[in-house]
Amino acid sequence: MQRSDKSIIGSEVFLRREDFYKNLIRKLNSEKDKIKLGGGKKAIDNQKAKGKLTARERINKLVDDEKSFFELSTFAAYGMYEEYGGAPSSGTIYGIGKINGKPYVIVANDATVKAGAWFPITVKKNLRAQEIALENRIPMIYLVDSSGVFLPMQDEIFPDKEHFGRIFRNNAILSAEGIPQIAAIMGPCVAGGAYLPIMSDEALIVEGEGSVFLAGSHLVKAAIGEVIDNEKLGGAKVQSNLSGVTDYVMKNDDECILKIRSLTDKFGDQTKAGFNRIASKPPLFSPKEIYGLLPEDPIKPYDMYDIINRIVDDSVIDEYKAGYGKTIITCYARIDGWAVGIVANQRSIVKTEAGEMQVGGVIYSDSADKAARFIMNCNQKKIPLLFLQDVTGFMVGSRAEHGGIIKDGAKMVNAVANSVVPKITIIIGNSFGAGNYAMCGKAYDPRFIFAYPNSKISVMGGSQASSVLLDIKLKQAEKEGKIFSEAEKKKLLTEVVNSYEDASGCLYAAARLWVDEIIDPALTREYISMALEVTNNSPVTQKFNVGVIQT
Repeated sequence: MQRSDKSIIGSEVFLRREDFYKNLIRKLNSEKDKIKLGGGKKAIDNQKAKGKLTARERINKLVDDEKSFFELSTFAAYGMYEEYGGAPSSGTIYGIGKINGKPYVIVANDATVKAGAWFPITVKKNLRAQEIALENRIPMIYLVDSSGVFLPMQDEIFPDKEHFGRIFRNNAILSAEGIPQIAAIMGPCVAGGAYLPIMSDEALIVEGEGSVFLAGSHLVKAAIGEVIDNEKLGGAKVQSNLSGVTDYVMKNDDECILKIRSLTDKFGDQTKAGFNRIASKPPLFSPKEIYGLLPEDPIKPYDMYDIINRIVDDSVIDEYKAGYGKTIITCYARIDGWAVGIVANQRSIVKTEAGEMQVGGVIYSDSADKAARFIMNCNQKKIPLLFLQDVTGFMVGSRAEHGGIIKDGAKMVNAVANSVVPKITIIIGNSFGAGNYAMCGKAYDPRFIFAYPNSKISVMGGSQASSVLLDIKLKQAEKEGKIFSEAEKKKLLTEVVNSYEDASGCLYAAARLWVDEIIDPALTREYISMALEVTNNSPVTQKFNVGVIQT
């Protein structure tokens, strides 16, 4: 068992930090509550007046219980599209939920938000949902209720590789890979959007509310002069009994959901990856103590061992190369019984065997070398990897350069990029510069990537970046003949700092899907266990190979 700093528990510093973090979580939960109202109470009432359930009600009835659904990308589009009145959660809800004891990716259009229209981030969110299903080989359920593309932004949604059409391409790929997809048409399903449910393996449609067609009645009249209503054009009975496009006619939302549960109850078991799991044991220390261990200012140091002790089973780890490369911790452990290999940035200032002091959160040559070797070991042993990010970057300066920091950094990045076992990343504090890459940021294909509420993602820290940005602004102004007073410089610096900090925050990242979800630190184990259970559905078939690595 690793050490744990008992002296800080209950201290004034601990209590201050705990209050700070609990307040952050209260604010986040308050924003979530607003998001969950979708288009607002009036829009919800209108949907219910039609005899329809809301998107979240549909999901809650579909899954085994509310606790078995992990919503992802809740903050998608947060603070975006304000000129159009906003798009809470991008008008689409998705996550991992258990149905009859098995995990599924569930996607539901929220018709209270612009009639379920697709914004650019909505497309990105749906593509991410399909990516999770494809990588982890778990079935998908689509609860469709959408008016289609949000036309004012069609140029950012329709034509490019990662735009709307990619969703239907992914429908085809998932089906070809033998990953089941069931779609329930619970509202309008128009134009290109009609392909999503019909390219699924089976489609249900709700009578009186569900409809599917390439062109609605208004467009049909404009195009060919035919006068017809939507129900006769592409309603439930027409598309099931006449055209044969859909497979099951349902009387209402409740019957539709029960039918999906009945259909999925008969799915056979798929081949598992076979990751090692035994009976779960709780940590010796409460996960809620993480609140008081993390500093309010993410630049300040803390002991990452204390965080690990509150995440892993029995607070026990098998540390690899404990005395070498101390600014990265590498260890084997269990989380909810699952075997994992942990790669974590150590935020404390550490002393090497040679008596040198190393700054916490910085990756040095020896740390990068150790991490690369450990990642290779985990791939050899078929152990999933967990990255705990709190990194300010690689060490710089003549000594680091002469010692080969670029070579050792490249070795670590190469190992992360070529890893074939699942990677799960949690951004605990900072995620700056190339450290983001080496510690398996979004560009390195983590199966899931989560963030703590006080985390930051940017190319460099706020103080350094703000200084550079201010200098650029001042030089540009000087070229234009403008001279700033000291008071004006100070004001400008404050504006630059605030703008940079806002764009570095986890909410900004979550809005753009750079992370899958902002999570409560006390629930870290639950999210990791869910992620590991999902990844266990996809066998590791590739062999771990590395590219050009200088040893």
